[in-house]
Amino acid sequence: MRNEILRMDQVTYETQGVTQLDNFSLSVWEGEILGLVPVNNWGVEALLSLLTQNLPLRYGYVHYNERLVNDWHSHRRGGNRVSVIRNESCLAKDLTVADNIFVLRPGFKKWHIRPRILREQLTPFIQEVGVPIRADAYIDSLTTFQRFVVELLKAVVAGSRLIVLENADAFISESELAKLQEILLHYAGKGISFLYLSAHFEETLRFCHRTALMSNGRILKCFDLKSGSADILSLPCVGDYDRWIRAHLEEPVREQADRPMLELRALCCGNLQDVDLRVNAGECIVVQDTDGCALSDFLAVLARGQPESGQLLVGGRPLRSGLDRSIAIVQERPTETMLFYSMSYMDNLCFNMDHRFPKIWLSKGIRRSIREEYAPLLGAEVFDRRINELTNRQKYDLVYTRLLLQRPKVVFCIHPFKKAEVSIRSHLWELIERLLERDIAVVILAVNLADSLALADRLVRLRKGAVHEVYRREDFTRLPANTPWLYLYREKYSNMERKVDMYETFRNQ
Repeated sequence: MRNEILRMDQVTYETQGVTQLDNFSLSVWEGEILGLVPVNNWGVEALLSLLTQNLPLRYGYVHYNERLVNDWHSHRRGGNRVSVIRNESCLAKDLTVADNIFVLRPGFKKWHIRPRILREQLTPFIQEVGVPIRADAYIDSLTTFQRFVVELLKAVVAGSRLIVLENADAFISESELAKLQEILLHYAGKGISFLYLSAHFEETLRFCHRTALMSNGRILKCFDLKSGSADILSLPCVGDYDRWIRAHLEEPVREQADRPMLELRALCCGNLQDVDLRVNAGECIVVQDTDGCALSDFLAVLARGQPESGQLLVGGRPLRSGLDRSIAIVQERPTETMLFYSMSYMDNLCFNMDHRFPKIWLSKGIRRSIREEYAPLLGAEVFDRRINELTNRQKYDLVYTRLLLQRPKVVFCIHPFKKAEVSIRSHLWELIERLLERDIAVVILAVNLADSLALADRLVRLRKGAVHEVYRREDFTRLPANTPWLYLYREKYSNMERKVDMYETFRNQ
């Protein structure tokens, strides 16, 4: 008989008087990989906290491994043996793989540590997953995927019956996701259950037996593998997003000047090998690093400005250094990494303008003019607020409006939609389109496509550091089936092909 590893029954959970989970019900069976797609981020952190810790509930019951561990009327203290694996690694970087898995495991009580014994104990686990990892290797020397596998092994060795994977498809490459699928299915066959959080329904089809849709701290509906995209679109919260993308695809193709803003000529650096690329003014391309080996080298070239060989030209001139204001880099999660919380809103906004207005920090007139010009766009009230008082949307507005004031020729966006909820994703499209309307070239760097494809005029896929495939917008229909919103591209371009065929038939009659 199949056991139920997790059951959350009508759980209502509050923090500081705010309801995070509202009548939340979810079940995970033994050996099941359950997908969870949050339409927004409301309640996600609360859910992860409740899985690992038995926090006081407003109402409801939580069963783990067929045992009642938490309920609303008799709060039970302590934690549950549930592991959560996120993009930010929880491993100790200065210790070896074996030390992280065994020595830092809860319940490890040995006084004398024998590295050879630990390595021998770990060897069968590494052979089982089939990923080349040395037990005595330090965490700092591992790739992102290898660290992810180490955290997975640590959870298995610790005896976790439920392992939560949060947005693994956002930072693991396409080829590595195929290997991850094998590992998850292997451990699922051994009775370990997984909760797979992803921003896209299509991504969960790769891994999961069932998928649940979550919005505003509630489960809206569960789907099995036989359910297609049409089923999920029947829900208003997702249907609105679908209509937004559909309308976006129906817009006329942006006119692009035949004026190259970025040129890579036989560029080599680290894993990058003879990369040739040209991006025109007002053009958006997505560069997908399918095996995750070249993205860091690409960023290193931008920081130094000098490749090992070849040329990197911006506006027809060699890039001098990463401080060159002709380029701009939007980092991952820019609202956390690109804002200065000790500075005022106006200082943050004008931070990269001193190459255009050297006296920007002394001239009140220039700053007053900027405020008057951008108040209708940003809102007049934001200029008097502290950065930590801004909403997430206002923080994104600040980051991307700073780029408009900088006026770079090329903007590089690193995983721009990572951890962004649905309403923010559609707003990010609008912000990036503002850059394109100003004839700024946009290069989106990603290991997975997520929502980037909706903006792209071209997709360039790198494999082993070299250009492997180039897709124009009309070729997006040939992408893998798990590509987000692929059915919309197929729908659009299949209709276009039918219209062309009908026109040719009519002309020949």
